[in-house]
Amino acid sequence: MPFDLAFIWAGIIAFAVLTYLVLDGFDLGIGILFPFGKSDHDRDLMMNSVAPVWDGNETWLVMGGGGLFAVFPLAYAVLMPALYIPITLMLLGLIFRGVSFEYRWRTKRWKGVWDMAFFGGSVLAAFCQGVALGALVQGIDIADRAYAGGWFDWLTAFSILTGLAVVIGYALLGATWLVLKTEGDLQLQMRGYSWWLGAMTLALIGLVSILTPFQDAVYFQRWFNLPGSLISMVVPLLMLALTWTFFAGLNDRKDLQPFLSALGFFVLSFIGIGISFYPMIIPPSLTIWQAAAPDESLAFALVGTVILIPIILAYTAYAYWVFRGKMDPNEGYH
Repeated sequence: MPFDLAFIWAGIIAFAVLTYLVLDGFDLGIGILFPFGKSDHDRDLMMNSVAPVWDGNETWLVMGGGGLFAVFPLAYAVLMPALYIPITLMLLGLIFRGVSFEYRWRTKRWKGVWDMAFFGGSVLAAFCQGVALGALVQGIDIADRAYAGGWFDWLTAFSILTGLAVVIGYALLGATWLVLKTEGDLQLQMRGYSWWLGAMTLALIGLVSILTPFQDAVYFQRWFNLPGSLISMVVPLLMLALTWTFFAGLNDRKDLQPFLSALGFFVLSFIGIGISFYPMIIPPSLTIWQAAAPDESLAFALVGTVILIPIILAYTAYAYWVFRGKMDPNEGYH
């Protein structure tokens, strides 16, 4: 083949996962912050800020998971039994919060129950995503092209740490999104939260980054041996620059800058993980090419994907454009 189709597909899957993180991250963050709304009106505003786009954001999760199944079937077959429990819990969390989007507007007696479902589902989904990431970073035991570990190998101190980091990070995205979309007391409250959540997120990113090279010798060599370390060190330098723009934006009472900077934290963290992983799709032993489907299948699937992705991107951009600007507190999406 004139192109390395497995490499191209790895890039597409990575793009879908990253897009999900940056779009659905602030959506889940709204749910994590939901109990901290000071009134029903504030909580209504918080939910309405993402109501027009939340379901579209999750399209990218479907694309990432479906794409992995279609083009890297061996990776999918290994990941599912290794992470069956956190993935199942994540999906249950997403289901509960999705149902609560509709039901809480249609009841008064049970509104508090659906508020808690929105909060609990958001926290559970975010935490399980972080746990799954931590388990993947640690490495998954593979023997004879199959998962060779136990039911609870994913549950470690490191994976719990990454789960907490994702929950706090998503809460940061939610807070900065509300700074962007709201005004008045709610915006002031979330601006204050953004300071603390930003500091906590950066501290957790730093801690996870320090511990990651010690999860596998390959990571350590990738980050601390020349010439690869010259490229690797660009990531923390960019993170320092984003840290300055984040806190400067909050200090100067800018609305968009903190949100974009917080998204940048996730993008750079994702790039750092990619530097650590490549060329593995499942550390420490399964490469992109070992896990890929035959080239004929990759080429067939690619044809539809190059048509579908621009359409999804155009629709997503249009939805955000239509619902741009500050929210009117007297109007609701529902």
